Amino acid sequence: MKLETGKQTQAELPRVLNASHATSIVVGIIIGSGIFLVPREMMAAVGSSGLVYTVWIVGGLLSLFGAMTYAEIAAARPKYGGEYAFLREAYGDLTGFLYMWTQITVAKPASLATIVAGLARVLATFAIFSAFYRPAFAHLDWGQVFAIAVTWLITALNIIGTRDSANVQLVLTWLKGVLIVVIAGFCFAAAGQHGAWHNFATEFTGARGGFSGFMIALVAALWAYDGWSDVVTLAGEVKQPQRSMPIALVGGVAIVGVLYMLTNAAIQYVMPATAIALADRPAADAMRVVAGNWGSALVSLGMAVSIAATFVGSSLSGARVPFAAARDGLFFKQLAHVSPRFHTPSASLVLQAILTTLLLLFIGKFQALFSLAIFAEWLFYGLNCSTIFIFRRREPDSARPYSVWGYPVVPALFILAAALLLVFSFHDQPRNSLIGTAIILLGIPVHYWLQRRTAV
Repeated sequence: MKLETGKQTQAELPRVLNASHATSIVVGIIIGSGIFLVPREMMAAVGSSGLVYTVWIVGGLLSLFGAMTYAEIAAARPKYGGEYAFLREAYGDLTGFLYMWTQITVAKPASLATIVAGLARVLATFAIFSAFYRPAFAHLDWGQVFAIAVTWLITALNIIGTRDSANVQLVLTWLKGVLIVVIAGFCFAAAGQHGAWHNFATEFTGARGGFSGFMIALVAALWAYDGWSDVVTLAGEVKQPQRSMPIALVGGVAIVGVLYMLTNAAIQYVMPATAIALADRPAADAMRVVAGNWGSALVSLGMAVSIAATFVGSSLSGARVPFAAARDGLFFKQLAHVSPRFHTPSASLVLQAILTTLLLLFIGKFQALFSLAIFAEWLFYGLNCSTIFIFRRREPDSARPYSVWGYPVVPALFILAAALLLVFSFHDQPRNSLIGTAIILLGIPVHYWLQRRTAV
């Protein structure tokens, strides 16, 4: 399929994804390793079960408010690149380019490298994969080699077919959901000496506490919820996007919220507050108490499946941003290439894999980049949600397949929360926040250089 645009002919990406695929991408990307790990960070920050649940609820509502706002925008504008397209249409080429620049230089490669390296580390807990800790060649170990191999394997799957990748995502998401329910069921079945409701009344006296502690816990919760926005980059490839995108965004975040609350409750039922705050892997420790080493292994298996699903979905969605920018003439035109055989953005997928591989080759040096990515993500989350006010003012009478409930309060609350998180980030991690800002601003001269280069 091709689209005529003036003198240029551009190949289109076919709409091959349905509402189930889109929802599984939302759920699959959000639920990674976070739910198995962040209960510790949250309990160490706030100190009590009541406050932990308050943070989970606040984080879930904020994510839901953002998803609802995105749903209105994406349903009305189901375009390639998602957030990039929204920002470009609302604020112009430069803002759209800066989002794309941040995604391609920091956010997406660092995120993918972290995800796939985490998969290798989780699998290394099994004896069959213990060789991951051994040197391979040069300065690499076998875990890094595995992570690079998985990166290119999933990239090849994404190139061969978007629907094929989405089907894999759908299966992995169902599997991870079943594993989470099974793990929670084992914990709640541990009556008597292994489980008790009075654990919910215990407290961790060494918690940081106060507003700072609440914010640290909220950042951890929002990190666990992060990823719901990725599906909008695929809106141009979803069937009936006016219906499917709201279902995926709102329904997906709601499903995740239920699973997160269930998992946290299961851990709290087995372990008191102090044990959770001091546990490296709360979910695994809870299952070890209940079922011994095989229970801990089940959690590791659940983490591996969760991380794999996150990687498939995140890799599939990430390449659509540079693809969309290249189609609009804002980036290297080669990245707008669509495979004539598979009808996928093969050049952008290959670039994404190359950048991820480079970070994996220097895995010890890139961890700080991910904290920069978190800062950048919330900056652009806030900006993207603000576009709803621009579009409603410009087009007051336009049809809206989905209208966000509670407008304008719901979008405004999300934007306020994003601004608060940015201020907290500058206060808590000024160095990384300033570096993140510098990377974003570096995109300004790059944008104008590319425009001059194109004009020549």
